[in-house]
Amino acid sequence: MMMQQQETRHVKALFISDVHLGMRTIRVEQLINFLRAYDAETIYLVGDIIDGWRLQKSWYWPDSYNLLAQKLLRKARKGARIVYLPGNHDEFLRDYLGTHFGDIEIVDRVIHHAADGKQYLVIHGDQFDVVVRHAKWLAHVGDWAYNSALRINILVNWVRRKLGLNYWSLSAWAKHKVKNAVSFIGRYEEALAHEAKETGVDGVICGHIHHADMHDTYGTRYINTGDWVESCTAIVENHDGQFELIRWTDMATTPNQEARRKKTREAA
Repeated sequence: MMMQQQETRHVKALFISDVHLGMRTIRVEQLINFLRAYDAETIYLVGDIIDGWRLQKSWYWPDSYNLLAQKLLRKARKGARIVYLPGNHDEFLRDYLGTHFGDIEIVDRVIHHAADGKQYLVIHGDQFDVVVRHAKWLAHVGDWAYNSALRINILVNWVRRKLGLNYWSLSAWAKHKVKNAVSFIGRYEEALAHEAKETGVDGVICGHIHHADMHDTYGTRYINTGDWVESCTAIVENHDGQFELIRWTDMATTPNQEARRKKTREAA
């Protein structure tokens, strides 16, 4: 569905992760619309853009994926620097670290120099996930459970759309409510913040856990880009060096969605 038209916003840097091309439930149309609305000097693709795990099991590559790739390559041709930092789902690209595919750089980690002089470590983050590092089979089980939750969400949100309600995420709810999930997120964030300190930079920008956030809880700036499977979030750096968490579904709704919501409010 096409989003409402708006002027293109120019920013210094754009950070996107966890698109998972290959999964059937991702929000690729929303990401294409987001890229129409934002131009950046540098675009960081912070891992798990392609879901190699899913594609190995069942090949799924609709035309919308090609449109997304063409959109990114067009931005590169117009002068944007594009840096791809592979994650665990697209780890096959780690065989090509230090090379270029066309206009796209492939690196494991990179230091981003912000407009205000601060420096940030940019990395996918799976390197600090003990499950991925030491029990990969369990990570695959978790991936299966996550995909099962997404399939349940399809039915739940079909009903919610009929009622004019916003998208609701079962997995996001679990991350906030289940004690073990909350504990895992905290340990992950602390590990990434510690790595930023060890690297000698002012903060870290990562992805991996599909939980967008920005805070200074662990003594340095922690920024997570979120995902485009459910939450449709990204990070932008403005030209003054300030970072902003963009929640795209909150910013851009279709006219039909707004009309349904208005009708529901009036009925209530």
